[in-house]
Order: sequence, then C-alpha cells, then structure tokens
Amino acid sequence: MTGPIRSSSTGDRPVDPVARPDPAAVGRYVAAKVPAVTAAFWIIKILTTGMGETISDYLVFHMDPVLAVALTGILLAVALATQFAVRRYLAGVYWFAVVMVSVFGTMVADAIHVVLGVPYVVSVLAFAILLTIVLMVWHRSEKTLSIHSIHTPRREAFYWLTVVTTFALGTAVGDMTATTLHLGYLASGLLFAVVIVIPWIAHARFGFAAVPAFWAAYIVTRPLGASFSDWAAVSHERGGLNLGTGAVSIALAIAIAVCVGYLAVTHADAQPAEVEPRVH
Repeated sequence: MTGPIRSSSTGDRPVDPVARPDPAAVGRYVAAKVPAVTAAFWIIKILTTGMGETISDYLVFHMDPVLAVALTGILLAVALATQFAVRRYLAGVYWFAVVMVSVFGTMVADAIHVVLGVPYVVSVLAFAILLTIVLMVWHRSEKTLSIHSIHTPRREAFYWLTVVTTFALGTAVGDMTATTLHLGYLASGLLFAVVIVIPWIAHARFGFAAVPAFWAAYIVTRPLGASFSDWAAVSHERGGLNLGTGAVSIALAIAIAVCVGYLAVTHADAQPAEVEPRVH
C-alpha cells in the first residue's frame, strides 16, 4: 500500500509530485487533493487519532461540554471548507482537517454512549452499517474507492464522509474493547497494533486488493492511536501512565506539527498530477 510514486508514461523515472504538466501536450490538469499513502501518512494518521482522543477528553472536562462540541464543530467546518477550497493537496490544510475530524468524531461518538446511553456494541454495528452504505454509494457513483482518484468535488465529498464515518466506527470499537470487553487501554492498543498489520500482509503476501486493504487499515488506526494515548493519559488506577490529557495532547500536537511541517517543505507525500483525456 506504499511505495515510490511513478508515472506510467515515464517508465521507472520518478515524477515531480508538484510539477504541472504542459497543458499543450496533455489533457486537463487534475490536482490530487489527498496525500500519497506512505509510511509518513500512517504515522501522522495514528498521531492524529491519539491527539483527537485526548484533546476531546481535555476540552469536555475543562469547559462546558456543549460549548466544546459547538466550537469544535465550527473549527471542523472551517477546516473542511478550506480543504475543499484549495486546488491541490496542501499538507497543513489536509492534516488540520483530519485532526478536527478526529476531535469532533470522538466527541460525537462519546456523546452517543455517555449522553444517549447507547451501548458500544450497538454503536459499532450502527457505524459499520453506515460505513458500508457510504462506501457502496461512493462506488456506485464513482466506480472506484481509490484515494488516488480524489480530484473532483464529489469524490472528495465521498472521501471525507468516509473518513468521518471511519473515525466514529474506530472510536466505538476502541471503547468497546477497552471497557465493554475489559481489555484496558494498553492491551487494546497492542491488539490493534497486531490487527493493523493483517491488511498489509493480506495485500503484500496474498494479493488482497489494495483499496479494501487500505480502508481496513485506515479504520484500525483510530482505536490504535486512541488506545495508546488513553493509556498514556489516564491515572494509574485505570491502568495508565497518569501523564494527563493536556500533556499528551501537547506532545502529540508537536509531533504532528514537525511531521506535517517536513512534508509541507519537501512535498514528499504529494501525488503526481493526473491527466484526464479531452472529450472529442
């Protein structure tokens, strides 16, 4: 699911990910709106899931929960509006949107259980069904679920709807293993660290299709990152390191900022320009 970006028209010669094709020689230029799937992608994704968990907990317990959800919802709207407005993938814009999806998704998933009293098992089933429906509609409409084809507003809308749903599902799954199944945060994290490797092995060794392998791993990043961040933050009595949600959030924010800053400067994760043929 990872590897160097190469162009089919240039053999094995690497492609400049930010170069614009000559409009006289090719069809309409289409800029990729999401990053290439590299090791950096998975590292930052897991960091954002952990940060989303601890920031959500910190805000809810240090300010009015309704106000916290409202402010986070506004920031999410701003982040997604900015992401849709830019013409190509920009690391800072994209990953800020992912962070806000993580924080807001955590708040919503937790509210469904804490406020409405919905069991985690029910939430997992409901979000799994919702995700299946989103993916089916996306595929029926666009004939692909590949993130390498996110270069139209409609596909980008499907992409972010899927991302939001996977965060909600992953949150419910992580909470279910840690609390309902009584595994605790560390054991849950170790469990998901093993589970996330399964799609990669299935793809690399047994020819499992890349697209479903990607989305399966993508879902697991949420409970993986959240379980370890919760373990670091919660008290010793709850089996954690007692570092606190504030300290863990700051540490994760710094790590994310460093990684995203590097990508913003180097463009190491930018996908090459895609070309759509002219219609004659």
